Amino acid sequence: MSGRFALDALPWQAWKNGAGRTREIAVEPPGAGLDDFGWRISVAEVAADAPFSAYPGVDRCSSLLQGNGMMLRSHDGGTEYRLDRPLEPLAFDGGMALQACLIDGPCLDFNLMTRRGPWRGEVVCVVAPARLPEADALLVLAVDGAPEVEGDSLRPGEGRVWRTPVTGLDIGGSGRLLAARLTRQATA
Repeated sequence: MSGRFALDALPWQAWKNGAGRTREIAVEPPGAGLDDFGWRISVAEVAADAPFSAYPGVDRCSSLLQGNGMMLRSHDGGTEYRLDRPLEPLAFDGGMALQACLIDGPCLDFNLMTRRGPWRGEVVCVVAPARLPEADALLVLAVDGAPEVEGDSLRPGEGRVWRTPVTGLDIGGSGRLLAARLTRQATA
């Protein structure tokens, strides 16, 4: 069973550090806060150069949705990431103190955060038609075209989320989506 969402219907909320704003799409468990989620998926607006919120013990994966992107730099200059290729996922340690420096204007990015230990996640760009492999939780967001998921045609900015295992998912129609696949990790 999945739930449908539209990005423009989700409320904006402040980043953890207050330096920007985001639309939270889904969080596990539902209602979890910024310090106790297992996984969290959102779309962030980066309107000015700003520090990224640090999330120790969390893996992050970001994909550029709109704009020219940004550089992410550590304060000591030892780490630098370039997030400037649309829909190309960039995975990094969410606990690092990073500064976002915009490349010619504001941008919008899709974010998956997973707490190390209970969850592992990945983001992939999917071109319809395609088949997604199994996952313990899954979220798809239409980026362009009119991809179809379980007979449901999605417009850009619309998506679906599954909080229970999915044995595989056929994507029909045409266009591109971002898919966040989540798997539970065995506990010792």
